[in-house]
Amino acid sequence: MATTKDETITPEKPIKTTPETLSKEKKNPIKLITQIVLILSILFFVWYILSERHTPYTDQARIKGLVTPITSRVSGNIIDIKIQLHSQVKAGDTLFQIDPTPFQIAVLKAEANIDNATQSVAASTSSVKSAAGRLGVAKAQLDRAQRNWNRVKKVMRENAGALSENDKDQAETALLTATEQVASAEANLERSKQSLGDSGPDNPKIRAALQDLEKAQLDLAFTTIIAPTDGVIESFDIDLGYFASAGQPITTLISETDVWIQADLKENNLSLMKVGNPVKFTLDIEPGKIFKGTVRSMGFGVATDQPSKGGLPSVSSKNGWLRDPQRFPVVISFENNNNKLKDRIRIGGQVDVVVYTGNNSILNALASFRIKLNSWLSYVR
Repeated sequence: MATTKDETITPEKPIKTTPETLSKEKKNPIKLITQIVLILSILFFVWYILSERHTPYTDQARIKGLVTPITSRVSGNIIDIKIQLHSQVKAGDTLFQIDPTPFQIAVLKAEANIDNATQSVAASTSSVKSAAGRLGVAKAQLDRAQRNWNRVKKVMRENAGALSENDKDQAETALLTATEQVASAEANLERSKQSLGDSGPDNPKIRAALQDLEKAQLDLAFTTIIAPTDGVIESFDIDLGYFASAGQPITTLISETDVWIQADLKENNLSLMKVGNPVKFTLDIEPGKIFKGTVRSMGFGVATDQPSKGGLPSVSSKNGWLRDPQRFPVVISFENNNNKLKDRIRIGGQVDVVVYTGNNSILNALASFRIKLNSWLSYVR
């Protein structure tokens, strides 16, 4: 097609692009992601600070219980075993039987000693009667000697020459002799009474013999070792013929009387915590499940060095970039409806715990989500 002289063809000018125009057309995704991460980090940091006080959480918690060493009160060979490792026992169940023969002999000997003591008391009673009889004779002789001496003195007053000096000396000597015999007889009677003591069961010899019999019977009863409480047998590795020494552990009984959780919480976790606060916890043995409890007590002191016998409990701390605050034990009780856990829990088992110190709905909801997440993670631990 032909063009006119006035028409000229000019090329189109290219559109210039700058960073400003590109940012308007499309936002930078890296910047957006950075902003989101920064906001989430700030929110997480604020939540962490608040949750440490209002809904403290720890995974440093373990199941605790009463552990009783089973010991024998007497020494002897075990002739019968009624239990096995991990046996479930009830209070009063027979666990072991020690050979009772030596203790049965001791009972028979103690019974014979009672007969001997009774015979000895009977003999002592006869001695008392004999001493009392001799005292009566001595008093009668003293009475005669006293009357004879009185007559001698009367005759000498009325007629001084009627009696010789020899007669006077004989009467006086007889009186003194009779007086000494009475004193000796009284002393013998007192010794016999002291040797006899109280008559009947109150006699010291009879009481001592009865106590020996009671001890022998008690030792015989101790040959049967029974369970002091309901529980489970642990650390059992003996067989028939084992010599059980008095006071030495034979096995261990994990009592079912009381089971609790000890959660080692940081010191700043305790600022708002009170006894009775509700608790949620998870157990590795029951993954995906959440259980409830309450704060029973909080520790008031821990040892910061090597504890001595009878000292304060020692709690280990984790060391990180920042100094980890001191941890204190918090005792948590199971709720009554958690009795079904008694057949599942194990002493020393690990627990994740969160404590609700208030009614903050947001923090409590986040804490519940956290403990629920941890319960799911128990499947892969």
